Amino acid sequence: MALIEELEEISVTETNAKKYIAEFLLKEKEHIGNYSMQQIADQTFTSKSTLFRFAQSLNYSGWKEFMQTFLEEITYVNKHYSDIDPNLPFLAGESTDSIIEKLTEIQIESLRNTADLVDISILNMAVDRILNANKHIILFGISPNNLMGELLRRKLESIGIILTIANTDEGGSLATAMDKGDCAILVSYSGNNSSREPMRFVDILKKNHVNLIAITSSEDNYLRKNVDCCLTISSREKLYSKIGNFTTEESIIHIFNLIYASCFARNFIHNYEYKVKNSENFEYRRNASMFNIKEK
Repeated sequence: MALIEELEEISVTETNAKKYIAEFLLKEKEHIGNYSMQQIADQTFTSKSTLFRFAQSLNYSGWKEFMQTFLEEITYVNKHYSDIDPNLPFLAGESTDSIIEKLTEIQIESLRNTADLVDISILNMAVDRILNANKHIILFGISPNNLMGELLRRKLESIGIILTIANTDEGGSLATAMDKGDCAILVSYSGNNSSREPMRFVDILKKNHVNLIAITSSEDNYLRKNVDCCLTISSREKLYSKIGNFTTEESIIHIFNLIYASCFARNFIHNYEYKVKNSENFEYRRNASMFNIKEK
């Protein structure tokens, strides 16, 4: 859904004609196929030539190609997603039962779409870069992405792979200290502002010949233009007007789990024995009274 995401970003960041065009397309997306190019121009107080330039600014040859992609994305959304708005999945006064059902539904949808977006060759490339890291593996991202990164850190640690989570104030010094063959994981949904973390570390990391892995949205953003190994976050959430990052967070955690599971599977027997042995040695304080989870 790269185009829809681009239109959402334009609608909140631009202040010119592009903003009004994007807002109209998003507002009328379910019926946009019924509008002619001239009718859209009239509704947005623009012209056909302005619409043509708008499409070209998004790297389409013209309005026809732009609309074809937009309509295909709308069809995909309608086919794969429920009517629940991931930005406002519940409203004031809604029952607890309804909240449970709606959040469960949109998170399941996010998991399924994340799986659909996985490029197997890119996932394997990411795993290669982690397993073959020269010395350091460091994850860069602002909250809450760095907090979710702790889950990946703990899982990888359980099979002997040490991942460091860069603190916000230490990201620059860590990026500078990394060397050839090290691995950096950059997590950012928008992935677009080269002056913000973690994007602002890309240049120094590439200069140091660090192998990069990006986890970002599907739009043609800064990370995608500068990193050859990008895993795609699934999300229909808006940048600002939302209750929480329910689907984005679910997607990121699923990508982390896929990375860990793929690393584990590369040397399954060794990793399983390593993990079980360490659990027995260092997690002896754990007790379970329930029969189905108690170790024999």
